Amino acid sequence: MASVDAQLARNTYDRRTLDWYIDKVMQVVVFIGGISAIIFIIGIFVFITMEGMSFVVERLDVVEFFTSEYWFPSDEDEPEFGILALIAGTASVTGLAMLVAIPFALGAAIYIGEFATGKTREYLKVLVELLAAIPSVVWGFIGLTIMNPLIIQVFDVPVGLNVLNAGIILGLMAAPIMTSIAEDALKAVPDGYREAAEAMGATRWQVIFKVVLPAAKNGLLGAVLLGVGRGFGETMAVLMATGHSVNLPTSIFDSVRALTATIAAELGETAVGSDHYGVLFTIGIFLFVVTFMINLTADLVVRGVRKG
Repeated sequence: MASVDAQLARNTYDRRTLDWYIDKVMQVVVFIGGISAIIFIIGIFVFITMEGMSFVVERLDVVEFFTSEYWFPSDEDEPEFGILALIAGTASVTGLAMLVAIPFALGAAIYIGEFATGKTREYLKVLVELLAAIPSVVWGFIGLTIMNPLIIQVFDVPVGLNVLNAGIILGLMAAPIMTSIAEDALKAVPDGYREAAEAMGATRWQVIFKVVLPAAKNGLLGAVLLGVGRGFGETMAVLMATGHSVNLPTSIFDSVRALTATIAAELGETAVGSDHYGVLFTIGIFLFVVTFMINLTADLVVRGVRKG
C-alpha cells in the first residue's frame, strides 16, 4: 500500500514538474512573439534610415523636397526631388477615401452593434472580416477593370484612373477595419447608459445619436485614424487606380501619383547608392514617420476610451 501511495505521489510530482516546464516554455514563446513585433518595426526603421541617410545628409534640400511639385529624380543634367505633388496626390485620395469609408463604416458599426442580433450579427461580423482580408491587388484590379470604364461612361471623362477611382477603392478597403474598431467602441459603452435613456422616454435613434455615439466618440475617432493610416500607407490599389501621373490635383477626375506608389514603381529601376535610390528611401522615412504617428495617435485614443 505504501509503495502504491509513493508511486502516486511521484507521478503527481512528475506531472506538476512537466506542467511547470510547459508553462515556462509557453511564457518564453509568447514573450518572443510579442517582442518580435517591436524588434521588426525597429529593424525596418533602421534599414530604411540607413539606406536614405546618405541622401538626407549630403543631398537633400528640405525646402525643395517639401514645396516643389517637380519630380524628375532620374534627370541626368538637373534632377529635381520635389514631392509636393506626391503628397497632394496621397492626401487627396486618402481624404476622398475617408468621405466614402466613414459613412459606410459608421452605419455598419451602428447596425451590427445596436440593431443586429443572434446569427445575423455573427454573419455580418464574419463578412466584415472577410472584406478586410481581400488583398489590395484585387481591389486595384477592380479599380482598373471595373471602376475605370464605369467612371468614363458615367462622368464622360477621358480617363477613369483618377482621384475618384482610387478614393472609392481605398474607401471600400478601409471601411471593414474601421467598422470593426467602431463596433468595439460602441460595445464598450455601458448598457446602463442605454437603459437610463430609454427609461426617460428616448427612442432607439435618440439613444444612439444622443447617448451612445457621444460616449463612444474617442473610440470612433480612433477608428477613423486607423482608416487614415491604412489609406495613407496603401500601395498596390493606389498604384493601379490613380493613373500614376505627377499632378497637383484640381478635381476628383485628375490622375495623380501617391508616395507609396512612387516607391513601388521606381525602386526596381534605380541604381543602388544613386540619388534616385536615396530619395526613394527618404520618402520611405517620411511615410514611416507619418503612418507611425497616425497609428500611435489612434492607439492612444482607443486605449483612452477603454480605460474610460
